[in-house]
Amino acid sequence: MPAPRDTPAQPVAPEVRDLLGWLAAERGRSPNTIAAYKRDLAAWSAHLAATGTRIPAARSEDLTAWIAALRAAGRAPASVRRGVVAVRALYRFLVEDGALAVDPVRDVEVPGVPRGLPKALTEAEVELLLGSIEGGAATDRRDRAMLEVLYGTGIRISELVGLSLGDLDLQERSMRVMGKGRKERIVPLGRLAHAALVEWLEPAGRPSMVPDRRQQRSDEAALLLNRGGGRLSRQGAWAVVQRRGSAVGLGAKLSPHVLRHSCATHLLDHGADIRVVQELLGHASLSTTQVYTGVSHARLRDAYARAHPRSGGTG
Repeated sequence: MPAPRDTPAQPVAPEVRDLLGWLAAERGRSPNTIAAYKRDLAAWSAHLAATGTRIPAARSEDLTAWIAALRAAGRAPASVRRGVVAVRALYRFLVEDGALAVDPVRDVEVPGVPRGLPKALTEAEVELLLGSIEGGAATDRRDRAMLEVLYGTGIRISELVGLSLGDLDLQERSMRVMGKGRKERIVPLGRLAHAALVEWLEPAGRPSMVPDRRQQRSDEAALLLNRGGGRLSRQGAWAVVQRRGSAVGLGAKLSPHVLRHSCATHLLDHGADIRVVQELLGHASLSTTQVYTGVSHARLRDAYARAHPRSGGTG
């Protein structure tokens, strides 16, 4: 069985290129989504090439073998599932486009993913993290604004770095966020997130990082800037979160998505309506948001077991 490869030497197959173009132009998928499809379908193409099979000639047995190879290589269940979803999408597209008469992988089920509870920070850990960013340097102001907004609103890291100055309404304490599928939503800003953004936009903050000459005109409107004055990238924002987390001992426990989990969990812990949380996070389905109720229920059970005289304790 050929080993799965992530970066095959051959160029992108024309069938894959057509699908990616359709996803971008007709479905409005984000650059991150397009990049993920491209990686997964490049790996699928490499798997087929190793057996001398062209994409149109693939069979369900080929996809089943690829799934087995990915699992044998130690790929996470979510990674395997994502790859299979991409392959299924490719062949549906080829059938709808008239390139194939029959979908050869239609009978292969998409693997499930064990549903674990999100790992949220405690409120004390959030206070430790946010309280640790002191100083008036421009990067301190930026990092403080980033973390306050990530935790205070629960937006995704890609949504954060995509924000432009025109998306902020500081008077109304809200911002316009472009989510998955280019769906726009208005997100309220809490007092501390608002204050951090105001501080970042003061002369000693963002304006001091604006270069005399920009490499790209699109960077002019970017809310968050890197040290060179360009728009802060998703990878750059990740690095900021990890560096600030490591400084207070959170280390690998912290990521932008953990701050999103923490926002949702703490809102529900304090009685927020689940549909309000769904709207805030930009979840298309309520079932996605309901994962967080398990965290709050677990905390409720633990608190009851520890506090009530007739609960029987935690053991």
